[in-house]
Amino acid sequence: MARSAPPPLATAALPTAALDAAPAPLAFEPAKPEPPIPAPGQLSLGVLNDVLGYHVAQAAVTTYATFERYIGEPYGLRKVEYSLLMLVLANGPLSPKRLGQALALSAPNLTLLLDRLQQRGLIRRERSTLDGRSQNIVLTDTGRQMADDTAATAEPMEAELSGRLSRAERLMLIELLRKVAGR
Repeated sequence: MARSAPPPLATAALPTAALDAAPAPLAFEPAKPEPPIPAPGQLSLGVLNDVLGYHVAQAAVTTYATFERYIGEPYGLRKVEYSLLMLVLANGPLSPKRLGQALALSAPNLTLLLDRLQQRGLIRRERSTLDGRSQNIVLTDTGRQMADDTAATAEPMEAELSGRLSRAERLMLIELLRKVAGR
C-alpha cells in the first residue's frame, strides 16, 4: 500500500516575525553554581560572592596586617615606602617619574614620599649623569641596609601569606592580580 504525502505546512497562518526570529539556542548552558550556604551564625555574602573587589579587599586586610607585623611596625615603613625602597634596590638609580608610574602616585604625593624618606636618611636625590637637568633617586648606605633587611624579612612574611596556596596557585594569583590592575 502506498503512503500518501504529508499535508503541506500552513505557514501563511504564522506571523512573519515568527518566521524571521532566530531559532532558540539548543546549547546547554551550565547552571551557575549555588553560593555556599553559610554555617549557622555566619552571614550570607549574597551578591558579594561574585564581586571581585570585595574578595580583593578581604585579601588586602590579611596582607596589610601581615605586612604591618613583619615590616611596618618593626622598621617604621609604610607599604608604599617599602615598595619604593625595593624598586630602587632592584633597579638602581631611578627618576622620580619612573617611580611615580611604577607606584601609581601623583607627582605631589611622590614628592611628599621622597621628602619623608630623604629626611630619614634612606634615599638621596642626585643629578642624572645622562641628563644633568633631571634627578635620580638613589639609596643611601642606611637605605640600602634597610632595603636589604626588609627584603630578607619579606621572605617569612610571604611564606606565611602563601601558606594556603600551592606554588602554582600563588603564581596564578599574582598573574591575575596584575591583569586586574592593568599591568
